[in-house]
Amino acid sequence: MAEQATAQIGVTGLAVMGRNLARNLARNGFTVAVHNRSPERTRSLIAEHGDEGTFVPGETMADFVASLERPRAVIVMVKAGAPTDAVIDELVRLLEEGDIIVDCGNAHFADTRRREEALRGAGLHFVGTGVSGGEEGALLGPSIMPGGSTESYAKLGPMFEKISAHVDGVPCCRHIGPDGAGHFVKMVHNGIEYADMQLIAEAYDLLRAGLDADPAEIAEIFRGWNGGELESFLIEITADVLAHHDAATGRPFVDVVLDRAEQKGTGRWTVQSALDLGVPITGIAEATFARSLSGHVDQREATRRAFPDAGEKWQVADREAFVEDVRRALLASKIVAYAQGFDHVRAGSQEYDWDIDLGGTATIWRGGCIIRARFLDRIREAYDEQPELSTLLVAPYFAEAVGAGVPSWRRVVADAARAGVPTPAFSSSLAYFDALRAERLPAALIQGLRDNFGAHTYQRVDREGSFHTTWAADRTESPA
Repeated sequence: MAEQATAQIGVTGLAVMGRNLARNLARNGFTVAVHNRSPERTRSLIAEHGDEGTFVPGETMADFVASLERPRAVIVMVKAGAPTDAVIDELVRLLEEGDIIVDCGNAHFADTRRREEALRGAGLHFVGTGVSGGEEGALLGPSIMPGGSTESYAKLGPMFEKISAHVDGVPCCRHIGPDGAGHFVKMVHNGIEYADMQLIAEAYDLLRAGLDADPAEIAEIFRGWNGGELESFLIEITADVLAHHDAATGRPFVDVVLDRAEQKGTGRWTVQSALDLGVPITGIAEATFARSLSGHVDQREATRRAFPDAGEKWQVADREAFVEDVRRALLASKIVAYAQGFDHVRAGSQEYDWDIDLGGTATIWRGGCIIRARFLDRIREAYDEQPELSTLLVAPYFAEAVGAGVPSWRRVVADAARAGVPTPAFSSSLAYFDALRAERLPAALIQGLRDNFGAHTYQRVDREGSFHTTWAADRTESPA
């Protein structure tokens, strides 16, 4: 048992992410209590990395808690769901009023809200915290999105801000808002990530089909793009993946990877939440469904046999012009994905009374996280200048970028459709853009149909109120 309470923060759950987060804290000068259900992992951490800082190992949960300074702060890094609840239940029996439990896993924000309310009633602070950056980010500096009370951030903030990534001297960490706000923002971050990755994959597919180029050639195109407006972590590593060759076969790595994209659930949660809030995140939804479709192997094989040649032969006359068209279409579609994501954050903030700073959110996504990109600075500027901005698409920088890309966007989507190359995220993003800019939508007909079969009423363009037409009788109109 620890002789005295000396640790400033504790980490329980020492798989890769928990271990790296503990090491990051220790490397930055904090005394870190460490614990794992299997003590061997705790001993392994101390043996391999004990010289990186000051660790206080705890063989039991009671020892671990006893080694923490008051108010105690415990980071939980275990599997989401029931395992997290089990660890929380164990901790609650050992903690005292004012202590803090921090869940840094990928929890559903609704679970975080439930846990925060329950622990608040017990006099404890519960802090759902989004952490993005993967294993490397956890060790070297992630983007950190803590929710919870302002009192808990007073203790956690200085530590989290110090260990986070920094861009221009600014930490990629800030207090997001009460209860589930941190995990909500991390969820939407992951939804944008789904869309971003799908758009990049579609751009690769378009270049390969249109240019008949090999992955290494396309890697160089992506490297060139990463020097401009598209500069981002995902574009950078796309070039790395496409340039890599499989050691066993000598073939391009991307050609030996099974074409079934997996997911851990955060994209699905994002889409479900957006449906509940009535936010049209069409690009993110299409990206999520594209992953699902990739796994329906039997349907794909049956359809391929039934329609072996349903597209036209793609002939690109001007290679440089085509590459530029794909670049512009990718940029415009990515802007739509981020615009939809920030719309979603705003809607969640309003629904749950979180008062999330959208510009501040863009600030902490500039480094450490998976969707870090050059234009996040532009997003921050847009919301700082107009906090009530209706959509990022109309902010000057983004309006100019999208406007300049529209002709390319249309050519790419049309050519892909004729050639039978699927572009669900490119196409849905363009349709979303066109729907927003349309003077009138066919939704008027939908309302008419709803009134016809279900007396759901409709509103008129020329006077106030709701109305119903007696379709089955004399078709007279009356106020509803």
